[in-house]
Amino acid sequence: MTGSRATPATIRAAAVQIAPDLDTAAATLERVLAAAAEAAARGAQLVVFPETFIPWYPYFSFVHPPVATGAEHLRLYDQAVTVPGPVTAALAEAARRHAMVMVVGVNERDHGSLYNTQLVFDADGTLLLRRRKITPTFHERMIWGQGDGAGLKVVETAAGRLGALACWEHYNPLARYALMAAHEEIHAAQFPGALVGPIFAEQIEVTIRHHALESGCFVVNATGWLTPEQKARITPDPALHGALSGGCMTAIVSPEGRHLVPPLTTGEGILVADLDMGLILKRKRMMDSVGHYARPELLSLRLDDRPAVPMHRAAAPSDTLIPGRRRDVRDPAGADADPSADRGDADQRAAILRRQAG
Repeated sequence: MTGSRATPATIRAAAVQIAPDLDTAAATLERVLAAAAEAAARGAQLVVFPETFIPWYPYFSFVHPPVATGAEHLRLYDQAVTVPGPVTAALAEAARRHAMVMVVGVNERDHGSLYNTQLVFDADGTLLLRRRKITPTFHERMIWGQGDGAGLKVVETAAGRLGALACWEHYNPLARYALMAAHEEIHAAQFPGALVGPIFAEQIEVTIRHHALESGCFVVNATGWLTPEQKARITPDPALHGALSGGCMTAIVSPEGRHLVPPLTTGEGILVADLDMGLILKRKRMMDSVGHYARPELLSLRLDDRPAVPMHRAAAPSDTLIPGRRRDVRDPAGADADPSADRGDADQRAAILRRQAG
């Protein structure tokens, strides 16, 4: 594979399915650090955690009407992650200590807005990617702002070329294609888990296996988990507990679309599998969807990867506009120009006007 650094022939990857702490970000962070240490002890060089796991996914917004979510939404603001900040510092230190690439989903607070953000830390602790989900889904739109195209990119990590998407971004084929066109070798997928019911787990499996096949890459997917006590805390209505169940499909999939280990669909646990990077070329030899199997003269993607910002400052011109000339011109000499030249031009124009008037 091409890239600025050599990818090892085999990468040991881990996908984590655990429950958050619903009280504080600090407590959930401790769960993340403990799971990262366990994955590292099992030889993992890459570990992926669920969507917006720190402090927790906003499950409340799925089972309560917007008018009743104000207090929980504000509590999420209070516990959300700033980038950079104490949480990112702790995650970077863990990645460095274990020499392991870490992909962690967080609720990011940026002043008055929250975002569904994916953080990718390299094995030396460097934060390589902070990307925001481009379109929150249904109930999530009351919680998070929208991301931009700046995050639709692949980064070089110690584990290989890595791209990431969250949840139903995988239903946006052009978002996936942007990462495919950047030649991702490993795709980190994150879903909330414990949501919608068993059909969600089935849909996740179809989605990640298809992306592995289409992209010719490995997919490491992590989903979250809720205990019965946590469901009861989120909503006391037993009729809504089914909406907070199922939807778990933590899995590691090869470029051939196969599970490398049995997926985890219930309870907590860590999946670990060895990724034979040679399988990427074996798949792409037959079908490279952004190479010999593409038809860019017929079909292509236009990506605006500029960061979206609310204000643009107009830069002051570096040269000086000189008024009153026969035609306005920019004087490259600026303030250092000889003013006598302008006076001479002005005198000539005044003489012409006087003759015309006479």
